[in-house]
Amino acid sequence: FPKENLKLLINTSVETTYQKRGDSVEEVAENITTLFRVNPGNMLVYFPSYKYMQDVADIFIHANPDIELIVQQKDMDEESRLVFLSNFSEDNCLIGFAVMGGIFGEGIDLRGEKLMSCVIVGVGLPQICLERDLIRTYFDTHEHNGFDFAYKYPGFNRVMQAAGRVIRTSQDKGVILLLDRRFGNYTRLFPPEWKHYRKIMYASSIEGI
Repeated sequence: FPKENLKLLINTSVETTYQKRGDSVEEVAENITTLFRVNPGNMLVYFPSYKYMQDVADIFIHANPDIELIVQQKDMDEESRLVFLSNFSEDNCLIGFAVMGGIFGEGIDLRGEKLMSCVIVGVGLPQICLERDLIRTYFDTHEHNGFDFAYKYPGFNRVMQAAGRVIRTSQDKGVILLLDRRFGNYTRLFPPEWKHYRKIMYASSIEGI
């Protein structure tokens, strides 16, 4: 698709590591609000956890009573999933909050004006576990960066899957906003169609897109 159909912004001032999430909820909510006001239309926002998602939702709802917000719930059955997705029609203008790597992170097809933008909060790192630590140890012992193979690359794959919800056809247009300081070190992983990204430091900079 033509690269000009996609606007890609990276806000590298936002800290979304586990220890910093409590301090960043207002900043994340502000970035979401600004993008939605500048680029009205259905939006999906992906978070690294349910807790973080709900914390931002509480702030967002209080600050924006005029914006319709729907939030993914845990253990949604098939009917609930379909209802959630049915809200993303060309006649609506709303925001959906979802968990990265979850049921709405891949395999959904919202073409055209059904989805106009996407915000990805965090770099998608998987949770630490024995299996991934074994992978890390294996690559470390074979003179590779084990953290990259066990955590960084799988996490960025989640980011790519989530971002891929926006541009589904060669005619689609949309905006992707990545929120995390660490994305500044991820640019070498970006696909060719992402090379025209623009770094920003403040939510107010979104107004210039």
